[in-house]
Amino acid sequence: MRNPIKLLALALALPAAAAMASETAPSPDTEAKIRDLLTGQGYVVTEIEAEDGLFEAEATKNGKAYEFHLNDQIEVVKIEEDSEDD
Repeated sequence: MRNPIKLLALALALPAAAAMASETAPSPDTEAKIRDLLTGQGYVVTEIEAEDGLFEAEATKNGKAYEFHLNDQIEVVKIEEDSEDD
């Protein structure tokens, strides 16, 4: 007989592992859409990742660094100017 506690633990761990994997790397299509959006506005995109249910893109423009937070519809919901103090 299989151990039901081990099976339950495995069943609960698999979705969490999948969610964690999606938190670090958006799909290539999503990444391309984010790059197109920001480069079309004159930004140079340096990094894109998924975190806390949003996509985060780091970009620079005119010597300033920014962090963009985008929702799953690739809409900017927040922009933060990065400072040297971070």
